[in-house]
Amino acid sequence: MTRVNDRAAPLPSPPRPIHELPDELISQIAAGEVVERPASVVRELVDNALDAGAAQITVRLLAGGVRLITMEDDGCGIPHTELVLALRRHATSKIASLSDLESVATMGFRGEALAAIASVSELSILSRTFGQPSAFLLHARSGELRPAARGTGTTVEVKELFFSTPARRKFLKSDATELAHCIEAVRRHALARPDVGFAIWHEGKLVQQWRASVTPGAAPDGDALARRMADVLGEEFIAASLPVHHQAGPLVITGRAGLPSASRSRADQQYSYVNGRFVRDKVLQHAARAAYEDVLHGQRQPVYVLYLQIAPERVDVNVHPTKIEVRFRDSREVHQAALHALQGVLAAPRAQALAATPAAADDAPTLQNFKPNQPPAPYWQAQAALSLRESGGHKVSDLQALWGSPPPAAPAGEVPPPDHAAQPWPAPIMAAAVQASVDAAPAIWPLGRAVAQIHGVYILAENAHGMVIVDMHAAHERIVYERLKAQLDGTQRIASQPLLIPATFAATPVEVATAEAQAETLATLGLEIMPFSARTLAVRAVPTTLAQGDAVELARNVLAELAQHESSTVVQRARDEILGTMACHGAVRANRQLTLPEMNALLRQMETTERSDQCNHGRPTWRQLSMKELDALFLRGR
Repeated sequence: MTRVNDRAAPLPSPPRPIHELPDELISQIAAGEVVERPASVVRELVDNALDAGAAQITVRLLAGGVRLITMEDDGCGIPHTELVLALRRHATSKIASLSDLESVATMGFRGEALAAIASVSELSILSRTFGQPSAFLLHARSGELRPAARGTGTTVEVKELFFSTPARRKFLKSDATELAHCIEAVRRHALARPDVGFAIWHEGKLVQQWRASVTPGAAPDGDALARRMADVLGEEFIAASLPVHHQAGPLVITGRAGLPSASRSRADQQYSYVNGRFVRDKVLQHAARAAYEDVLHGQRQPVYVLYLQIAPERVDVNVHPTKIEVRFRDSREVHQAALHALQGVLAAPRAQALAATPAAADDAPTLQNFKPNQPPAPYWQAQAALSLRESGGHKVSDLQALWGSPPPAAPAGEVPPPDHAAQPWPAPIMAAAVQASVDAAPAIWPLGRAVAQIHGVYILAENAHGMVIVDMHAAHERIVYERLKAQLDGTQRIASQPLLIPATFAATPVEVATAEAQAETLATLGLEIMPFSARTLAVRAVPTTLAQGDAVELARNVLAELAQHESSTVVQRARDEILGTMACHGAVRANRQLTLPEMNALLRQMETTERSDQCNHGRPTWRQLSMKELDALFLRGR
């Protein structure tokens, strides 16, 4: 007997009819894209104040901006006949046609901010234009417009943010956290506009203030931007960074790049600007990471402030409602410009700053006035007199990477130019010549004169500023690495070793397509990856230096990089990684006893080798202890 289920199946719910959403709900939905937290409101209002030509902007907050945000500026103001229109969606004075949109030069342009903020808060605007008899106050909720007292400029008051959408308000963090985000929003604007003064008040107390350092509206120069960076980020940032100035055709990149030793665990001090607008752009971020990749340790994050000037029609700012993302017409051009700008700054050895800084017994050298593009410090005049001595217990071939080819003979009294070719010297020179050179010109050695070796690991040297401590393995590793890079021409292929048994693996369609399309690039890297079947790839050859590694993992990583980034970048990164492995194995090891001439030669090579301040793993190679620091260790002068 068939049993009938006594519970009937649920009936499908009738479809809802299509209808138009009310204007208020439309505005609240749009507000979800523009207004995320109080800091979003602050950012939008500061954008409008800057577009109005303000020279002083004051932000007043209560409860981290949740209860109250007041923005005061001394800009041109809004005519009272346009106040009501200013609160409507897509109403703006910044653009009027598609051509205007394609060449936006203002901070705001979408015409959504005020309408979005008004839909989720109690908003009022008080504004007065020049020559207007009085200011006018408009309440967004009631629409009441009446005369009021105020000087030229605009005051926007935002009360009880998200009062009409309580669910959004529950997602806000503590008042202290929201205040920190609001300060950061103003800080981003302040870094790009030294001609504008900014002040932030919270609960009636002044928490941040940055005074204008140039005439309002004037184009800020490098000195003005450096002063504003020192005010916003601190003098420590200026002392631990180098100036950037690079021009590549129509692109101009300026700013400051932090030294690798000033890196941080978080990417919270990375500021990129495009035509004065703070952006988070993947192209610029990738270029910066690639430039620092050779000198940073582990997952450390660089610090920098970069200003990119580009023709407005070559960049699209209408990508994201918050205007924090952009899209470049030629992203490769921008990437290469940013990469070369940072690489050029980071390549100069920091030891040059020691030579450019007057020696002082009580002051450590500073990098504030150091110009990274200046010529390298003079080579040691006795460079040609240094060689490994057989009596020291080592053969010339053991440490030949320490030395360059002897420079050509120079006229009397001139310093021979450096020669980076890594060729062993043909014969040792007499110790008398070495000693004569040691007594001759110690003042021109930024890293000083070697005096001892500690535990076969560190070299102690004496220079005009105090004492220098060198990690000999890390320093030599960088020297060998840079020479290998210089010797390997960009078109030369990395030597590969065929595998006796090809390593096969299941591949995705993207990996298969990349392997077929980038076969020549893979060959340049010393890899041979061929299709084995429709869904399988076979690794037939790998770079010789990585023959003992995991061939499949190497192939997958390289294919992923090729699919995501430009092939030239992948080739460069893969080549540098292989050469770094070779340099690490070829550098002098710990507990290797070096003679004083060998130590001095290592110091001289460091002074002229690019990026010699860090090894290719990002660890520092040397440290300077000034006389002031040494005196403090022994309480001298107290």
